[in-house]
Amino acid sequence: MSDFPSKAALTIDPAQLREREPKERLGNWFVVGLGTLEVKGDGSSGCLLIAHGAGAGQQSPYMSRIREALAQHGVQTLAIEFAYMQRMQREGRRRPPPRIDLLVEELSQWCDILTRPEGGNPWLGGKSMGGRAASLLAANEEVAGLVLCGYPFHPPGKPERLRLSHWPSIGCPTLVVQGSRDPFGTREEVEGYTLAEGVKVHWLADGDHDWKPRRSSGRSQAELIDEGAAVIAAFMRTHGQVQ
Repeated sequence: MSDFPSKAALTIDPAQLREREPKERLGNWFVVGLGTLEVKGDGSSGCLLIAHGAGAGQQSPYMSRIREALAQHGVQTLAIEFAYMQRMQREGRRRPPPRIDLLVEELSQWCDILTRPEGGNPWLGGKSMGGRAASLLAANEEVAGLVLCGYPFHPPGKPERLRLSHWPSIGCPTLVVQGSRDPFGTREEVEGYTLAEGVKVHWLADGDHDWKPRRSSGRSQAELIDEGAAVIAAFMRTHGQVQ
C-alpha cells in the first residue's frame, strides 16, 4: 500500500490548479484526469516538477527523502506519479513502465497544467527513468531547466547503449547529480562522454544509483541526499528566476 501522498488529497480541476500561485499549491491534490500531486517547499529557490524512477514511486525512501531535503533548501517540489505507477499502487502488484514516449506525453500534460497562464515554467527532472523522460521532453519543448538525479546514461552492464542522442537538442540549463558508483553511468564512464557546455555534473562520492555510499566511505545516504539537494537548489537559484 502506498503512503503517497502522506495526507488525504483534495480533488481539484486542472484549470483551477493552473491558476494558482506556487504558494497556493502547497498540499496534496487529486488532479482530475491525471492523478495525485504532492507539493511541498516554499519555492524560494524555484519550483521543480519531479518524476520517479521505473520501479518505485514517490513513496520510496529515496524520493521521500530527496523531496524533504529539497524543501529544506527552498525548492518547491511538484511530485507526480505516472499512470502505470498509480495502477500498480491500486492493484498492489508490480508492473513494467510503458514505452518512454508515452511517459514523455504524460509528463507534457502535467507541464501544461502546472505552467501558469502568464508563464513561469517549473523546472523538470526526476530520478532515473523520470529524469530521462524529462530530458526527452526538454529536447522538444521549452523548459526552464533540468535536474537529473541518477540519470540512466545506459542500462547496467550495457555501456554501448547510450541514452544521449537527444541531448544536443536540449537548450536549457541542465544539472546531473550522480553517484560515482552508479551502474547506469559511473564517473569514469561519464567523464569520457562529450556533453554540452550547459550541462553540469555533480558527483556524489561513492554513491550508487540511490546515492547510497558504502559503509567504508564514512558517509551516509542521508548526507549524500542533503549534499545533492543543496547543489540542486544552488543551481536553480543561479540559472532560474524564482517565481
